Amino acid sequence: MALDDVLLDAEDKMLKTEEHVVKEFTSVRTGKASPSLIENVLVEVYGSQMRLRELAGISTPEPRMLMVQPWDAGTIGAIEKGIQKANLGLNPAVHGKFLRIVLPDLSTERRLEFVKTIKKMAEDGRIAIRHIRRDSLEALKKETKAGGITEDDEKNAEKEIQKLTNDYIQKIDGHLAHKEKEIMTV
Repeated sequence: MALDDVLLDAEDKMLKTEEHVVKEFTSVRTGKASPSLIENVLVEVYGSQMRLRELAGISTPEPRMLMVQPWDAGTIGAIEKGIQKANLGLNPAVHGKFLRIVLPDLSTERRLEFVKTIKKMAEDGRIAIRHIRRDSLEALKKETKAGGITEDDEKNAEKEIQKLTNDYIQKIDGHLAHKEKEIMTV
C-alpha cells in the first residue's frame, strides 16, 4: 500500500465516520418534527420485521406533527403498535387511513437525557476516528519496514494523519455543539 493510499483511505474512513455520527444525531428528537425520528422504527407486518419507511410515507404537515400514511391501509394497526413499542415517547392517533403523531413538549430532564445521548454518540465517533488513526499509523510502519517509504516520508505522513484526526474530531464537536443547542432551545 503506497503512502497516498494510506492517507486517502484514512481520510475516506474519517469522512464516513463523521457522516455516520451526523446521521445518528438526526434520530435524536429535538423540539421539531422530523421523519427521521420514526423512519427506522421496526414494524411487524406480513410475518416479518420491516422499517416504517418501507411501509408508509412520512411527512411533517406542521412543525410539531408527523403524518404517517401507509401504502397498505391494512397495516395501520401494526404501524401504530410498532411506534408505541419503539419507546420514543410518541403516541400515534389513527385518523381513517393515516396516523397523526403530535410531538409533546420536551421537559428539561428529557432534554438533558437527549444531550447525554448525543454526547455518547459523538464520543463513539471520536473513538472510531482515533481507531482509524491507529490503523493508518500501523499501515505506515509496515510500509516503512517493507522498504516502501522512507522514514522522513513516514514522519510527514504521521503528521498529516494527526492533522486529519484533529480536523475530523473538531468537525464532530461542531456538529455536537449545534445539535446540543438545537435540543436545549425551547
